[in-house]
Amino acid sequence: MGYALPMIESRVRFRHLHTFLEVARQKSVVKAASILNVSQPAVTKTIRELEEALGVAVLERDGRGIRITRSGEIFMQHAGMAITALRQGIDSVANPGAEAGPPIRIGTLPTVSAHIMPRAMQLFLNEDTGVTIKIVTGENAVLLEQLRLGELDLVVGRLAAPEKMTGFFFEHLYSEQVVFVVRAGHPLLKGGQDVFEKLSDYPVLMPTRGSIIRPFVERFFIANGVAAIPTEIETVSDSFGRAFLRQSDAVWIISAGVVMDDLKAGTLATLPVDTGETRGPVGLTMRTDMATSPAFSILLKTIREAAAHHG
Repeated sequence: MGYALPMIESRVRFRHLHTFLEVARQKSVVKAASILNVSQPAVTKTIRELEEALGVAVLERDGRGIRITRSGEIFMQHAGMAITALRQGIDSVANPGAEAGPPIRIGTLPTVSAHIMPRAMQLFLNEDTGVTIKIVTGENAVLLEQLRLGELDLVVGRLAAPEKMTGFFFEHLYSEQVVFVVRAGHPLLKGGQDVFEKLSDYPVLMPTRGSIIRPFVERFFIANGVAAIPTEIETVSDSFGRAFLRQSDAVWIISAGVVMDDLKAGTLATLPVDTGETRGPVGLTMRTDMATSPAFSILLKTIREAAAHHG
């Protein structure tokens, strides 16, 4: 019995971890095979070898697709950390002068990227840690998946649903709500109009179905008697939203932080809609097993300071 663990360790290779994480990320053997540039049978064989070595199933069929088993979810967190640690080790050897440590990888929502992170990064650079920061922006669900796989160290965004928070810790920073914005001079800004009644007359930029604020918006529409939007464009791109509003009468439904500067500058304006019920917590999401370095602790401090200034 004392030799069981070493035997398992000797049978699990880097390719097993790498393949499993890619299949878990894509939720598809076919897509994973394409990205890994190997055949589908080769991916299936590698997963089968991993399951034989572990003695448990890590994937199972779910209709036409696949899903990760409970054992697979547990193993995925450790596999992600193992891959990350190996890559960091390779970076350290390849760049022996980089004594400050590996880059800290942060995932942020567009609203945070636009308004919190610039000030946080100024504060962090003033600390002169020498650590490189990598910032990626995306939808909350995608960022949390990358955090779970060990591809990110921190996500700054909205609090996810309870079932999505297994293995994560959330620290509240501030609350934010959704707003309806239009270009300055938009017809709906003239008084005495029912915005919800007139909304169908204009294109509406909506949060994508995978975004964290989409359910808030859908519930808000139901509560206010909006059955459907005839002309709907789904986007999380703030650059597209600004550009499209400049040249159209579209209505943009977006988190307030994304357009705060535009509203202050007067290029965009909010419609007279009470969106208080869309208010939700924004904060730091980390893995519960995350080992923090001094530089990481400094980074958290600077983000908290930037968020307090924002609030």
